[in-house]
Amino acid sequence: MAIRPAQGPDVAAIDALLRTVFPRADEADLVRHLSIDGDIVLVMVAVDEESGALAGMVAFSRMQVDVGGKAVAAVALAPVAVAQDYRRQGVAEALIHAGIERLEAERIVLCFVLGDPDYYARFGFDADYARNFASPYAGDYLMAVPIQGGLMPCGVRGAAHHAGAFARLAAPDPEQ
Repeated sequence: MAIRPAQGPDVAAIDALLRTVFPRADEADLVRHLSIDGDIVLVMVAVDEESGALAGMVAFSRMQVDVGGKAVAAVALAPVAVAQDYRRQGVAEALIHAGIERLEAERIVLCFVLGDPDYYARFGFDADYARNFASPYAGDYLMAVPIQGGLMPCGVRGAAHHAGAFARLAAPDPEQ
């Protein structure tokens, strides 16, 4: 399995994967809107080296995070998707680890995720850490992990806002 940043030719396969893996098109639409809005920071893909098939993907998008009136470089992890034939083989875990490693190299300070606390805890995500940030998504499923080796100490308080495309997920489509 090769893990690498997504490239232009991967776009159609990523869209198809998201439309296959999730019961609705919300995640595919989210990635499309994040891309159009210029809010995608990083997309990592897992490619089966034998078949060339896209096995999985993870996206990280820009967030507005403020601590004490100062902007902090932060991203949101969403979505992560793995094709049915590649599940339970560590693909999602490899994608998330590779993405966070790359973000650390790019000097991103915080990564947030909305998801299952039991799953994301293995990557260091913590709901208690995220509770220090005012967010429309605040709650037990909003978690954060500092990724610059303690640059952002626990207990700092601030505000965290996801890219606008996330709000569109909850908003009804005016054309329907």
